[in-house]
Amino acid sequence: MKIPKRIQPLVDEGLVDGVVRQLMSGKEAAVYVVRCGDELRCAKVYKEATQRSFRQAVAYQEGRRVKNSRQARAMEKGTRYGRKMAEEVWQNAEVDALYRLAAAGVRVPKPYICLDGVLLMELVQDVDGDVAPRLSDVQWDHDRALEFHSLLLKQVVLMLCAGVIHGDLSEYNILVDAHGPVIIDLPQAVDAAGNSAAAAMLERDVANLANFFGAFAPGLLASQYGKEIWRLYEAGSLTPDVSLTGQVAASMQPADVGAVIHEIELARHEEEEERRRRQEQWVA
Repeated sequence: MKIPKRIQPLVDEGLVDGVVRQLMSGKEAAVYVVRCGDELRCAKVYKEATQRSFRQAVAYQEGRRVKNSRQARAMEKGTRYGRKMAEEVWQNAEVDALYRLAAAGVRVPKPYICLDGVLLMELVQDVDGDVAPRLSDVQWDHDRALEFHSLLLKQVVLMLCAGVIHGDLSEYNILVDAHGPVIIDLPQAVDAAGNSAAAAMLERDVANLANFFGAFAPGLLASQYGKEIWRLYEAGSLTPDVSLTGQVAASMQPADVGAVIHEIELARHEEEEERRRRQEQWVA
């Protein structure tokens, strides 16, 4: 396959030997299978902000740090330099999250380098050595759905213990390799302690899992794992080996109307993104 212009710098640096094929094109990036010596890896080519269909960047960037105050002011003003810095922050967020989560024991692809808006990382493969399928492309029954739901809740807990929330977790960005689920697509990952919408994002991620697996194990549809996990986190009681029940006691505190409205807005945007996502095609 002809080497895409954006991947050429990695070839010039000797990091990539060739491009095998395009794997997929999504709302924020195009992904290619590339050859690196005797290994196959994947190269994620981030789209420019004007080309991305992911429109919730502002909410996800809250709490992210930049190198200095000049960069922060430029990003706030939206200058040309500020937009460039915002793009670097967006792209580096995934690399930082991958390293942080891998160190915490979360099953994510191994990152190698991010150069000129291209992230070179591990190619997740199935038991036959083929590209691992997405969760949405796997056949499920009741027992297997419960098993994988439990495995993924543990991953969500591990992520939160590391201070990270995926922010867009669904059956479309979880792969299934020979050993279980692998979480991908993390440029929108948020810092749990630094984002005012963190609780809503965590609960939405967990609700997406319950809704997907609930189609095969209906008992999950009434669960409240998201609220339970967040309450444990707020109380400082969340640990990687915590035992979850999926139930929470009713709160006697007055409702936070602003937070409710914000969560409704997030849900509305999620529905819009879901419609866009269903229109995207994986390239065979």
